[in-house]
Amino acid sequence: MTQAPALPRLGTILETTAAWLLALVWVAPLLYAVWAAIHPTGYATRFELFAPLTLSNFAAAWEAAPFARYFLNTFALVTMVLVAQFVLCTLAAFAFARAAFWGSGILFGLVLVQLMIMPDILLVENYRTMRALGLVDTILSIGLPYMASAFGIFLLRQTFKQVPKELEEAARVEGCGTLGILLRVYVPLAKPTYLAYGLTSVSYHWNNFLWPLVITNSVETRPLTVGLSVFASTDQGIDWAIISAATLMTSAPLLLGFLLFQRQFVQSFMRAGIK
Repeated sequence: MTQAPALPRLGTILETTAAWLLALVWVAPLLYAVWAAIHPTGYATRFELFAPLTLSNFAAAWEAAPFARYFLNTFALVTMVLVAQFVLCTLAAFAFARAAFWGSGILFGLVLVQLMIMPDILLVENYRTMRALGLVDTILSIGLPYMASAFGIFLLRQTFKQVPKELEEAARVEGCGTLGILLRVYVPLAKPTYLAYGLTSVSYHWNNFLWPLVITNSVETRPLTVGLSVFASTDQGIDWAIISAATLMTSAPLLLGFLLFQRQFVQSFMRAGIK
């Protein structure tokens, strides 16, 4: 006699319902942006089933601002910051995970303290530093304060600590030095973590607005987020259809990257012990 399938528990039903509601809240602005971008301006706030479709809003948005320059600046910025973070965070995380030296616990605690400091608090001091270095209104000035990441150090340290020491000892027997062990043993095993952190870092710096707005003055150095602000500063008012099209063009690379690597993104955080 076969048993009837067990009914889902009440807690599971509530959790699933809550997850779907949160997902709906998150995706609602995106759905509105898509609707407004592919319909004429007059339909941005009118939801008609058979409303006419158009792609002219994307062309108008592209022509209204130098998007090619903004995209180039943003790609240069996120690439520069990510490469610097990978190098610096890898070296620091390896030292905290495997190197035994006096005061390592205190130093790592100071690194974690940085996670509690909001970057916006340091705007004035960072601006003074960039001005003293003569870097105001440059792409380097946007990324320089973020090239060392406490979160990246913590995440990679958690991953490196899970690597069996037997692999390191075997590499030393084969004649590898410390740097060779790092590059040939630890870094390859931490690829999912690098991917997850890379997506997090790129997403943050792609969307960062306040610091680039403060430190840049010209079109030649502004990233996409600051460039979008021109659509909200027109005398004719805000055209929601065009600004929605511009927003979709700006966020499309990030959405595509997350959709392609979402499994690795989630798995890497699970392996690092972060919930």
